[in-house]
Amino acid sequence: MEAVVFVFSLLDCCALIFLSVYFIITLSDLECDYINARSCCSKLNKWVIPELIGHTIVTVLMLISLHWFIFLLNLPVATWNIYRYIMVPSGNMGVFDPTEIHNRGQLKSHMKEAMIKLGFHLLCFFMYLYSMILALIND
Repeated sequence: MEAVVFVFSLLDCCALIFLSVYFIITLSDLECDYINARSCCSKLNKWVIPELIGHTIVTVLMLISLHWFIFLLNLPVATWNIYRYIMVPSGNMGVFDPTEIHNRGQLKSHMKEAMIKLGFHLLCFFMYLYSMILALIND
């Protein structure tokens, strides 16, 4: 059963890595003026909730399966995703808003956040892979 938990977490982590790379590419396209702010933000905003759900599911799964270290490692990122989604000001298009993305260096901060998440998900990928191999060997 433990191997199934880590296989699911590994697959979910692959999807989150893909999303992080997609966010980085889309934000860099906006930075280089290949796309406009409205299309960039609409592309990114439709993936905010799936990212939130994917990461929260893995966090809850680690809590249920009593993998405390991995749960505590995932908890700050899941909390940050939920906080960021809840604190969107009324009137904004979403987490990524085309009228504000060029103001106050938000583009740079979104890019930095996407890079940090990519590094985090890569770390988790190898941790889940190692844990899955250990679970398969011990069964």
